[in-house]
Amino acid sequence: MSDSKIVVVGSSNTDMIIQVDKIPVPGETVLGGKFSTAAGGKGANQAVAASRAGGDVTFIASIGNDALGDQALEGFRRDGINVDHIKRVENVASGIALIFVGKNGENSIAVASGANADLDPDYIVNLKPLISHAKILLMQLETPIETVNRAAQLAHEAGVKVVLNPAPAQKLDDELLKMVSILTPNEIEAELLTNIKVEDEISARNAADILLGKGIDSVLITLGAQGVFLANGKKQELIPGFKVEAVDTTAAGDVFNGALAVGLAENKPIDVAIQFANAAAALSVTKLGAQPSAHSREEIDFFLNKRQ
Repeated sequence: MSDSKIVVVGSSNTDMIIQVDKIPVPGETVLGGKFSTAAGGKGANQAVAASRAGGDVTFIASIGNDALGDQALEGFRRDGINVDHIKRVENVASGIALIFVGKNGENSIAVASGANADLDPDYIVNLKPLISHAKILLMQLETPIETVNRAAQLAHEAGVKVVLNPAPAQKLDDELLKMVSILTPNEIEAELLTNIKVEDEISARNAADILLGKGIDSVLITLGAQGVFLANGKKQELIPGFKVEAVDTTAAGDVFNGALAVGLAENKPIDVAIQFANAAAALSVTKLGAQPSAHSREEIDFFLNKRQ
């Protein structure tokens, strides 16, 4: 395990997955194939990915006091994640995600947040010492935005690096963005934040310039198989991804962010951390499910070594 501590603030869900030939459009019923369940939620996915990639991870989340919450906790403990600060909520169900996975690996997801909505700012304030002594604070947007703001503020004031994955896509205040060290949007999220349609390296560069102007230190726009466009005060470059045969892309972004946090916590240069995260994400799309698709440090290193 890394000596550098990563604190993840975010959601925890149970994914219910149906594999289909094609993802249904509104009003359409599609007869599906295999049904399965898997542990998920963007925060939990990123915490698990970071831990398996070698990080020392503490997860701050809110789950129901129900069977699905019990299963989630058991899974986190198996992965070596510190669960001492996960909130249990009475009379509220743990989060659920319903996922269609097409035969081409693409997916469509609907989420019932449940107990995730009870991860409130006051709970975060009580964890100020934990956040202030982290090396990396990693967050997403499946918990209340007020909670994300408060955690970012505590980390920023303590000089802790804030990595924000702005997903699911939504507008964000400039006050939050200026506290972010590294922002990791995909094309859709970058477009929502900048009003620039991101389709290639040139449009990614233009979107990144706008985001850097809001006070963010580094912007990493994930472009799927193309790779990641990195922009900061020192460089602007496209860091290529790895070509693999996709089975399920459900948690590729989450695995990328979890592995990125590990690379940064280990003081890797940012482009090297991105390459490490790209490898973890490439491996993840070769396996079905969210958390089940996060690979071990040994597997990531082996994958990278074969391609260098």
